[in-house]
Amino acid sequence: MNSALKNLIVAASAGFVIVAAAALAVTPAMAAGTKGYDVGIVGKVVGVEWWDTLNVRLWPASYSRKIAELTPDTLVYVERCIKVAHSSDWCKVGRDTTYGWVNSRYLAPAQ
Repeated sequence: MNSALKNLIVAASAGFVIVAAAALAVTPAMAAGTKGYDVGIVGKVVGVEWWDTLNVRLWPASYSRKIAELTPDTLVYVERCIKVAHSSDWCKVGRDTTYGWVNSRYLAPAQ
């Protein structure tokens, strides 16, 4: 077997392992199990001081790039939520043309 073919097999195997590990680390979860509301509804930004904002992230991680901010009591569409192992739960939300991830502890069902 030539070395180019070996390198291709090793790279493909490594890629498969990385994808499999990522799939196990980030598993979908219904928000109802963690926060008391279902996905596919209108949520409201809570737990943020009146003078502060909630960061909307590109990916469900606190170190991910901030793409927008939401003020307290802002209404958002909750598209889906995930449970991240050894971390916080995150929800993908939408508002106007902004779609991104927020920490689920700052969301509550809109009433």
